[in-house]
Amino acid sequence: MTDTRLDDVRSVLGRTGAELTPGSVADALRGLGLLVSEGTVRETVEELRRESAGAGPLQPLLALRGVTDVLVNGHRHVYVDRGAGLECVESPFDCDDDVRRLAVRLAAVVGRRLDEGTPFVDARLPDGTRVHALLGVLTDVGTCLSLRVPARTSLTLADWVGNGTMHQHAAQLLDALVAARAAFLISGGTGSGKTTLLATLLGRVPPTQRIVVVEDSRELAPDHPHVLRLEARPANAEGAGAVDLSTLVRQALRMRPDRLVVGEVRGAELADLLAALNTGHDGGCGTVHANSADDVPARLEALAALGGVPRAALHAQAAAALDVLLHIGRLPDGLRWVQQVYLLQWHESSGLCRPVPAWTFPPGGEPVAHPGAADLAKVLRWAC
Repeated sequence: MTDTRLDDVRSVLGRTGAELTPGSVADALRGLGLLVSEGTVRETVEELRRESAGAGPLQPLLALRGVTDVLVNGHRHVYVDRGAGLECVESPFDCDDDVRRLAVRLAAVVGRRLDEGTPFVDARLPDGTRVHALLGVLTDVGTCLSLRVPARTSLTLADWVGNGTMHQHAAQLLDALVAARAAFLISGGTGSGKTTLLATLLGRVPPTQRIVVVEDSRELAPDHPHVLRLEARPANAEGAGAVDLSTLVRQALRMRPDRLVVGEVRGAELADLLAALNTGHDGGCGTVHANSADDVPARLEALAALGGVPRAALHAQAAAALDVLLHIGRLPDGLRWVQQVYLLQWHESSGLCRPVPAWTFPPGGEPVAHPGAADLAKVLRWAC
């Protein structure tokens, strides 16, 4: 059936409020003066259900084993990431109207508007899939969709080692890091595996401890029996009702957390997190975008500026609040790899904190110990 006729059937069902059933579709077809046969009705029902359920024509791609991202650059180019870099796959769309229709529907599912007045949306679907949509009025390729698939299973440290994404010695260090209730940040680029690694480490927290997670969009799903997840909320169409991460961090502190976690530090909430970690909340952690552990202080400076925190105050708070920096990156072949373990230490002469390398893990090679390894052993109370 053509897209035009599908639109006509969809309009009839929407106008009458009828449920999507073979009988209602048959009635709609008759009312439109179209041929009604068992095959036509079945095909129409299947197409409408496929379009209205989940991510429509992208649902089969999201269901593929190992897929973490599905990216649509207009109707001609669709890519998936299965852990080894982006792969171009056959597009299920015939024209940009197909992509736009899907994008508008996905936005509507979460009560958001997507049109020329609001040409982009960032939201989380009911099944946990994160979706970002951008209409063609802002691009030269047409409507773009970026979907991030939530982790279907929780990885253990043994899984990371077995999958070839972490050295055995790194796994031992990270296990000791959690046990010692050290405060840490995981740095890395987009899609490097920061959130997945953080979920793994939170799974190592003793079950007697309460974890409160604050996120802009819910992604973390650690394998732990006592996790509370707080999610920020954007403003509604009238511009009211927004709840930001800073507010949620302050609320989380009143919920007796044993571990305070900010899924991704990306703004003024950094000041609230550091203040919390400096007032007796041991074992706090989060992730931050950075190209390496060495770049984390500069990244924190930029984020702190959004909250009005001066550079000197930021460094003083960070040095007192954070113990360890972990960096995870993607190798040229697309595989993720835990690369660096650094300490964050105060430098008296400069009045700034700086990353001090403790261990690096060359892909395919043996771990390399640095001068900071001895100090890390003291932090972890464990013989490295």
